[in-house]
Amino acid sequence: MIAGVLERAARSLLRLPALFFWVGWVAAAPAAAQEPQDTTARDTLPLDTVYVEEIKVTVARPVTTAGGAAAVAVALDSVRSGPSPTLAEVLRDLPLIQVRENSRGEVQPSVRGMESRRVAVLVDGVPITLGWDARTDLSVVPLTAARRLTLVRGLSSVLYGPNALGGAVLVEIGEGEGRILGPTPLQMSAGVDDEGNNAVALGLSTLVETNSGELLLRGGGGYRKRSHWPAPSGVSIPGGASTILNSDLEHGNGYVSARYQTDGGAWYALSSFGFVAEKGVPPELHVAEPRLWRYPNTWRWVTALSAGTGWKETPWGEGDLEASIGIDFGETEIDTYETLAYDSITGGERGDDRTLSLRLLADHSLGAGILRSALTLAESRHIEIIDDGDPNRYRQRFLSFGLEAEQPIMSDADGRRARLSVGFSVDGSDTPETGPAEPRDAIWAWGARAGGTLVLARGDLLLNGGVSRRVRFPALRELYSGALGRFVVNPTLDPEVLAVAELGATFRFGALEAQTVTFYQRLSDAIVRVSLGDGRLQRQNRDRITSAGLEVLLDLTVGRASITGNTTIQNVDLTDPTAPQEQRRPEYQPWFIGGVGTSLRLGNGFWTAVNLEHMAPQFCVHPDLGREVRLAASTWLDLQLGKTLIVGGRRSEATLAVNNVTDSSVFDQCGLPQPGRVFRLQLRLF
Repeated sequence: MIAGVLERAARSLLRLPALFFWVGWVAAAPAAAQEPQDTTARDTLPLDTVYVEEIKVTVARPVTTAGGAAAVAVALDSVRSGPSPTLAEVLRDLPLIQVRENSRGEVQPSVRGMESRRVAVLVDGVPITLGWDARTDLSVVPLTAARRLTLVRGLSSVLYGPNALGGAVLVEIGEGEGRILGPTPLQMSAGVDDEGNNAVALGLSTLVETNSGELLLRGGGGYRKRSHWPAPSGVSIPGGASTILNSDLEHGNGYVSARYQTDGGAWYALSSFGFVAEKGVPPELHVAEPRLWRYPNTWRWVTALSAGTGWKETPWGEGDLEASIGIDFGETEIDTYETLAYDSITGGERGDDRTLSLRLLADHSLGAGILRSALTLAESRHIEIIDDGDPNRYRQRFLSFGLEAEQPIMSDADGRRARLSVGFSVDGSDTPETGPAEPRDAIWAWGARAGGTLVLARGDLLLNGGVSRRVRFPALRELYSGALGRFVVNPTLDPEVLAVAELGATFRFGALEAQTVTFYQRLSDAIVRVSLGDGRLQRQNRDRITSAGLEVLLDLTVGRASITGNTTIQNVDLTDPTAPQEQRRPEYQPWFIGGVGTSLRLGNGFWTAVNLEHMAPQFCVHPDLGREVRLAASTWLDLQLGKTLIVGGRRSEATLAVNNVTDSSVFDQCGLPQPGRVFRLQLRLF
């Protein structure tokens, strides 16, 4: 095996001689070119965030707690994903979140047993998980433009808008509090792997100072092309192939961003990004008749226009106003094929999506505390055309109003501080256009949240906790889509209701920083997939899904070395007396998932990183067998070796990485393996 590893590494180097020459030149650089510490500006964190000092090595992930909820925040320039990274790639590198590719070829998140439609994704305040499917394919959402990403688990704020049920992923491009920091005028990255897949990205920015403020302009884009992913050694591919069938991708993206910050505190921002892609959908290996799909064309463009007054004096204290308009357009084409040769199209589907959203936010001082409010209005339209037939038109509208107050209740000279936060929301949804089906009446629901933080030991110990109740309305696809014959529609689905309680502690003891969180969640009227026994599935409401567990996130820095670890231990149960006995386990919910990583600065700008991950067994519904089947546990190892050089104040970096070193069989879902061993070379200038 060692000889094979060395051979593939050599092939990888030979594919890009310029990279090989550059790495050699960097290796001869003087010892003064040491790798700097990654930093994260505190003034870009949310106002209700308590900051815990960032780890001092490149694999660092800052740890925060926001408004009584546990959260993880990371600056995107400190993440060593490949060039032109997608949201899926970055989230796979974050702790305490699972990312999976489904049978439609879409990559989706899962947090604490909550599947993708229960996790909101907001880009500069625009909810991009509202729409036909109430979720977004993370594998095609570019993060080339993003500056910061925050993962909030469990206790989502009532200000995030509708369907923010079991957590939220917040992406910042043009928004953010505080003064504009000095931009990096030029950012470039390029990479290639030993399979011939490649990617490049370019970013430009400039800061223009005026008499009344500062204007930050940014723009750029990326391109990637993948012919295939290698199959793991333990996975049998039809026809004896050594690659995952139909796993190709061609993806281009671009962005523009502008932010004007006035000296008086007001700001205006524009964020606009999009992509166009062609991609294959790997067929499921465990069923007799898998989906044989390709996306010959999929594109999406999202624009956020936002503005804020900054904090101003009012007759009752201080306050500020913010408004944002979101415009989200996209189109997806699906071709279906007759055989695994993918040479004969038998049909297809085309979908056009348009989502418009308006968010108004108002904050005001409340004595020593603060009162926040948010109003979100959104309308999603979808046109579906099956096999060149007549178009079916669908439309769903959302309204959400949230009010949240945060108040300090203790602060003394010894550094002890305590704050309480309470919130309430009213959410509504209706579906005035439903294709051939009957429209549904409006549904109204309420949400509530209470949380708090307690800071002790002069900031070295922080306790957080809270409870919440949130509601998610069924998506148009869940209600009305047959997924080209794979699903039986169920337009009578009820909303899901999630109740959450959590208690956590974040502490620093010398060189050790850690966060532990215990949680309990109860999802009533849970929408799950049920096998009908004839190869088809249907989404149905079940009585409840409960999950209880423990999350641990830690970092230890000793000299030049750093050790990070994360663990989620959970017990997830599906309860419904009416469900068949063989379909009572929730899908894809392992009782344990976790990992440990080490990073070591070797001197002369060299560094190395090792990351080991393990996932316990899990279960999925097998449509052919009409029952659950077990997915075995999996363990995988990633390695990186890099060199960082600073010349003339500019930082550059070369990285050689090996993903899935042991070529382990790791499954996102039943019949859908992750790639086997991949060697990757990357250059960055930033």
